[in-house]
Amino acid sequence: MARYLALRVLQAIWVLWAAFTISFVVLYLLPADPISIAADGAGAGTPVDKAAIAELQARYGLDRPLWEQYWTALGHAVRGDLGHSIVTGQPVTDAIGSALPGTLGLAGLALVFATVGGVALAFASTYTRRPWLRTALTALPSLAVSVPTFWTGLLLLQLFSFKLRLTPAFGGHGFAGTVLPALTLALPIGAVIAQVLASGLASTWRQPYVDVALAKGGSRWWVQRKHVLRSASVPTFTIAGVLVGNMLAGSVVVETVFARQGVGRLTQTAVLAQDIPVVQGIVLLTSVVFVSVNLAVDLLYPLLDPRIATRSRRVAKDEAADDRIGGTAEGVAIHG
Repeated sequence: MARYLALRVLQAIWVLWAAFTISFVVLYLLPADPISIAADGAGAGTPVDKAAIAELQARYGLDRPLWEQYWTALGHAVRGDLGHSIVTGQPVTDAIGSALPGTLGLAGLALVFATVGGVALAFASTYTRRPWLRTALTALPSLAVSVPTFWTGLLLLQLFSFKLRLTPAFGGHGFAGTVLPALTLALPIGAVIAQVLASGLASTWRQPYVDVALAKGGSRWWVQRKHVLRSASVPTFTIAGVLVGNMLAGSVVVETVFARQGVGRLTQTAVLAQDIPVVQGIVLLTSVVFVSVNLAVDLLYPLLDPRIATRSRRVAKDEAADDRIGGTAEGVAIHG
């Protein structure tokens, strides 16, 4: 376990370094100058004093060679210093820290909606014995995934905010102000959960041990909860990292549609302004979340399916046996 955790930590460090490096190269290869964009804050295209531009470039180190900028930024990032925003001058950690609570609240509520809705739909589509109902329920996730997120948000706004006036339209707080953005964000994620889990449930129902459980007198509902769900949920946990990525990407659209302050809205403004330090800070935050979720999922695998832990121990024993056999053969060859 210690060797496994060490390997996973090294892989996480590799992912973080790769994400930082790729984002740095891509952002610095863009043709526009972030200092000029920041100096022309009104976006009117007014000429800016070249001396002022040169002073700002020297302040942010953008006048140095690219390799020197990279090593300086990487060294600061390792120490937890992500620099300052080119647009506002605010420390990047403070900017992300102030935007993070809103996105965490939105993502948490969306994850609850997506999990409850996706699991319920997967259960219903595999539990029912009516073919027409199973076909209709199975088609719903594909429909939900194909609908654009912004269109879903606008539709919910039109219905619940402008017509029924049940929730605030823009920038609301609390549950009433978060429920519509959370539903918008949860719809495609819940659809993916329903698709993968329903496929796993249908495949597990065909396993011999399920027939044995039914033959012993267990009801379909009891067998589905006690025997089928644990094995069928492993593929769903496997795509947890993808779901987290979709949630972070969807927050950009959702927070823009509903005029909410959060990491998604901060990402949009930083990309438009080519605010390199802020964009790199958000990329690192996303990478940390991604590797953390995948590590947690890997550690949960043996709890969901003990056969995974058994296979891992069997592989370890086989490798140890091979090493002993190899060592013995080598000793015989030397002393022979």
